[in-house]
Amino acid sequence: MRGYFVGAGLAIAVATMATSAMTTQALAQSEIKIGEINSYSLLPAFTEPYRKGWQLAVEEINAAGGINGKKLVVVSKDDGGKPADAQTAANELVSSENVAMLTGTFLSNIGLAVSDFANQKKVFFLAAEPLTDAITWSKGNRYTFRLRPSNYMQAAMLVEEAAKLPAKRWATIAPNYEYGQSAVAVFKKLMSAKRPDIQWVDEQWPPQGKIDAGPVVQAVAAANPEAILNVTFGADLVKLVREGNTRGLFKGRTVVSFLTGEPEYLDPLKDETPEGWIVTGYPWYAIKTPEHDAFLKAYQGKYNDYPRLGSIVGYQTIKAAAAILAKAGSSDPEKLIAAAEGISMPSPFGEITFRKIDHQSTLGAFTGKTALKDGKGIMVDTAYRKGSDYLPSDAEIEKLRPKD
Repeated sequence: MRGYFVGAGLAIAVATMATSAMTTQALAQSEIKIGEINSYSLLPAFTEPYRKGWQLAVEEINAAGGINGKKLVVVSKDDGGKPADAQTAANELVSSENVAMLTGTFLSNIGLAVSDFANQKKVFFLAAEPLTDAITWSKGNRYTFRLRPSNYMQAAMLVEEAAKLPAKRWATIAPNYEYGQSAVAVFKKLMSAKRPDIQWVDEQWPPQGKIDAGPVVQAVAAANPEAILNVTFGADLVKLVREGNTRGLFKGRTVVSFLTGEPEYLDPLKDETPEGWIVTGYPWYAIKTPEHDAFLKAYQGKYNDYPRLGSIVGYQTIKAAAAILAKAGSSDPEKLIAAAEGISMPSPFGEITFRKIDHQSTLGAFTGKTALKDGKGIMVDTAYRKGSDYLPSDAEIEKLRPKD
């Protein structure tokens, strides 16, 4: 009898283990995982609204039935602002979490590192924020797509206005890493093409996140430019503006500035906001379209807060990832690429398309000027610029991008 009970106990244990394994397998088959990587601890001003944006998107997608009936799960990791850590996170997401694709990243050098990983490991990667042109052009690869309008696109939007200025003597201030270098190079190229009479009289390259604003402002002032291109953002921007205001750097000079109209970077300036800067940004309070109204209502309803540009980027990154997965009907990277090339979808800024030729989306950006209202910086004279209107010709892109 003792042998009988032991045998029966073993049979029950084996059956329980088998049932548990089948349940786990069934659960896994009923989910689709997306891996997400970003610099949460390094750049919370942007990445916290970004996280809220993608969490709202996940909630909406699952409430509408998921992706082809499967629940969407996002597994998120912090890269700490280090390319090596981002690649480690990517490897863990692919090998341990078995994600269907990778998404995210903020800094351009990190985006390039994850793009390189995706290319080597043959994993689909949807870059959210990194703006360097290299990610879709000189270092582009078949596994990498990008959501946000690139440095080229934003530079072209700004040059459209900057070229009308009478200023001939220009100086530049930009963080000394991939993003800043890329932004300055393309702005100078496009601006000089439209205005051959321009002189570039000074360049300042402070380290990202570590600007010593006094000497930078002093050096630019000594060059006596008539206009300034600024590419700094975050805490560096606050320090630059404060020192520039104190020393009168901006008086009588026009400033053209990437990103400064984004609430993440404009809000901290408060009553120190310089007026009349030509900027790209996100005037959420001035956008009156059905698509944006719906997003704004959902975001404010969930978080009791207004969105930042990071909120839009996070939201649309996961919405785009879900649309690609749904169209592919598979997590196979080649099928995802085929589904993503040329796909169109709605966004809070209107319909966008991921171009086949370079895997760049046509999401646009808002341009305008900085102004002060009630002790707070805002954007005025705003206009939405469609991304598709600010890209080079297909023939030029074919020269820029390596063949797959």
